[in-house]
Amino acid sequence: MSAVVGMSAGPPVAMTIAGSDSGGGAGIQADLKTFAAHGVFGTSVITALTAQNTAGVRAISAVDPSFVAAQLEAVLDDLPVAAVKTGMLATPETVAVIAKYAPRLPGLVVDPVLVASSGDRLFTADAERAYLELLFPHAAVVTPNLREASVLLGREVLDADDAAKAAADLAAFGPRCVVVKGGHLRGSAEAVDAIWYDGRTSLLTAPWITTSNNHGTGCTFAASVVSRLASGEDLPTALDGAKTYVHNALTRAAAWSLGAGHGPLAWGPFR
Repeated sequence: MSAVVGMSAGPPVAMTIAGSDSGGGAGIQADLKTFAAHGVFGTSVITALTAQNTAGVRAISAVDPSFVAAQLEAVLDDLPVAAVKTGMLATPETVAVIAKYAPRLPGLVVDPVLVASSGDRLFTADAERAYLELLFPHAAVVTPNLREASVLLGREVLDADDAAKAAADLAAFGPRCVVVKGGHLRGSAEAVDAIWYDGRTSLLTAPWITTSNNHGTGCTFAASVVSRLASGEDLPTALDGAKTYVHNALTRAAAWSLGAGHGPLAWGPFR
């Protein structure tokens, strides 16, 4: 009998539950690139197919919620998933499916993709309530941007003070941590995120990078957080590291010319 040499437990395993971006800049594609850049083995549950490129989304086809559940079962029954992120969940029914499985989804980072870059709302109020009532209570972190925080709370969130208040108000729905991604907040020369964690609010900042290559920034931030949680980092360290990762990804891609619209971020192995 021959012995197997060099066996090990393998890399940490992460999962992304999100839509496919045919242009490769966001969604499942961005998440898997980010996982790989962090040395994490990526698994995926696809919730929607999109026909899109750097200039915009042309069509969306949602995956049947029962097939979303089948993908979840297949991965969770076989692989030791250590942390999970959600992106575009496509329908209220899919949000409900993810909430049902949430007790089996460790380190759950919920990126509530509710508003298109154009400012158009992607879902009905039913989906927004489903996020708040069904999914947020199970989340380790939720990461809405300013527009998504505005939609979830029914009020405008425009500056750093608004973002800090929004983070605290969203925390009332049960997540352990809330990050309101500010991007280029009004009145700031930095990229500013407001964080609520352990009963306190704070700001996470990085120098602003002037570039149109910013498609997938939110996906990449959440995927970096998940990668770091899967690798054993504590939450504050993971948030700081993800902010640095996104800053480096924007910096490396700032001068790229890929596509006619908002191009993608660069990806690792920088951390």
